[in-house]
Amino acid sequence: MSSQIWTQLDFDRAGKQVGHLHLPHSVHRSAYGNITIPMGIVAGGKGPTLLLTAGTHGDEYEGQIALTRLLREIDPAALNGRLIVIPMLNAPAARAGLRVSPVDGINLNRAFPGNPLGSPTEAIAHYVSSVLFPLADAYQDLHAGGSSLDYLPFVSVRRSGDDELDAKALAAARAFGAPHIQIWGHSPDPRLSTAEANRQKVISLGGEFGGGGTVSRAGIAMIERGLKRLMAHLGIIAPRDEPEPAPATECEVKGRDHYVYAAGNGLFEPLAELGEYVTPSQLCGLLHDPDEPLRPPLPHHFATGGILVCRRHPGQAERGDCLAHLATPLGTR
Repeated sequence: MSSQIWTQLDFDRAGKQVGHLHLPHSVHRSAYGNITIPMGIVAGGKGPTLLLTAGTHGDEYEGQIALTRLLREIDPAALNGRLIVIPMLNAPAARAGLRVSPVDGINLNRAFPGNPLGSPTEAIAHYVSSVLFPLADAYQDLHAGGSSLDYLPFVSVRRSGDDELDAKALAAARAFGAPHIQIWGHSPDPRLSTAEANRQKVISLGGEFGGGGTVSRAGIAMIERGLKRLMAHLGIIAPRDEPEPAPATECEVKGRDHYVYAAGNGLFEPLAELGEYVTPSQLCGLLHDPDEPLRPPLPHHFATGGILVCRRHPGQAERGDCLAHLATPLGTR
């Protein structure tokens, strides 16, 4: 079945258009209402299509700001190709500042390829999968750590099992010019947007550019510089006259042992910093229980070595929460 989402924007028209996707959503206060999702289409000349999304998680803000500014400032006359830009893909979550949608409680980045007759979040995922990905030659979904995580900023790719596609994605990530590139080799969940893009043979990138539910100006600047380099790499805009970025540190998340999870409830005291190279069995942090002041804190150790790329942001932690995760520099075991 085709998507119920509709728009008055014309994907084939040259120039700049900004409007909305409309997702029918009948509720008590609005029997024939719609959830609206802002979208821009900017096209000029002949060339590839780049799909850009942010706000897949509503509490991740750097990408939302960067794409909003891109739509304001981009000149279609400078393009040889097309941009499809959605600054807040999960609009209900973004308006509420939440990771998951307040409408149905679903995480959009665990909903692909979606369902046209499912909940609003599932319908959004289906529209991206069935309408937007077939239009795209390349895709980037911009993320941050949200309210619960802090990330070392990086651009990322996800292994697809297709060597040619993976090589194109890695070349695009290198062109983006971030100081770190993360390869998601361990990816047990097939419901992510970039996983679906891979299945449809679309060159796909991700990235984490901040965290803690705050706004990183450095993260915004990294996105803005990176998108210009990416568009030049794809041939959508002319190459910029600027120095080549320094070679990135390239790392891979290789398995579940790269993660540290809370083994109880309490207050987490981290003992390693983002960007630090840690060794197997090194102390990750201590989980304290102020209800039992005489009880020793529960130590948590890293199971393997690598660069600390992610750490829990709130002090409170519950059993099963991710406290940290690592990425292994390429070429190391």
